[in-house]
Amino acid sequence: MAEFWYNVQTHEIEEGAQSDWRQLIGPYPTRAGAERALEKVAERNQAWDDEDEQ
Repeated sequence: MAEFWYNVQTHEIEEGAQSDWRQLIGPYPTRAGAERALEKVAERNQAWDDEDEQ
């Protein structure tokens, strides 16, 4: 089964980890999941910020 990664340097989706791990977010089971990587990161960061405020 393929894994998909979001490359934060090129802003492209990679099928299989092709770049250095420091440039990648993932793995995701689908291309669509990897396409939403930055959105998911922002959501998690907001949730952590909300927890810190409590």
